[in-house]
Amino acid sequence: MSQLRCVVMIYTGLCCGVSSNCHGAEDGKTMLFNGQDLTGWTYYLEDASAERDDVWSVRDGVLVCTGAPAGYLRTRKDYGDYVLSLEWRWPPGTEGGNNGVLVHTSTPAALGVWPKSIEVQLGKGDAGDFWVIGTDLDVPNEAERKQGRRHINLTDDSEKPLGQWNHMEIRCSGDTIEVKVNGDMVNRATNCSVTRGAIALQSEGALIEYRNISLRPLDEKKVSGTFFGVRNHWRAAVGQSLEVEGRQRDRKSRY
Repeated sequence: MSQLRCVVMIYTGLCCGVSSNCHGAEDGKTMLFNGQDLTGWTYYLEDASAERDDVWSVRDGVLVCTGAPAGYLRTRKDYGDYVLSLEWRWPPGTEGGNNGVLVHTSTPAALGVWPKSIEVQLGKGDAGDFWVIGTDLDVPNEAERKQGRRHINLTDDSEKPLGQWNHMEIRCSGDTIEVKVNGDMVNRATNCSVTRGAIALQSEGALIEYRNISLRPLDEKKVSGTFFGVRNHWRAAVGQSLEVEGRQRDRKSRY
């Protein structure tokens, strides 16, 4: 087997490995909620005498929040530059209510029970609104869309009927946050005053359920860097291989 053929085979194998890694970077998610218990989460409740299990429980792979007392469940780790994906619903037979996902969460009790953060609203009929809690951000057309701490979303019909599961995707990249609800782009904020922190789920007065809570880091540079590193090694190896085979042909031609 020629040296050049060996190089081609090795390069093909490396590319397959990089392709696999790229696929993993795109599809490889960290499940923040494992569907069994609340490993990786801590909590804060307005009523110090209340226990976590009085408010949050896991049933058949679903995270259930009673909504009272007020407070929040938060990740033990901080995150920045990611895509957060989750499903939520107001259980069948309920009337919905108020709740939210808090991103870039830090200082406790910045506003009443709520920590310093940016809230992505889940409230019935308003999913995707931004509410700032000790933070700041910009949205387009603020004259019409900003009401105090609230920044109104862009759509009125993105949520599903009560009792059905909704999907939310929150993309945090630097000081920008983009929110999709059931595939619709419903809000976009820029110049966010915070860009990293814990992720939290509110308990805010109404029974709500969550499932499939996952996070995917935005790490495109690492993937592309791996690919181009392999490509550069390939070029060097092919050049060396062609040079060797050329010398071998020259020696054969002398005899």
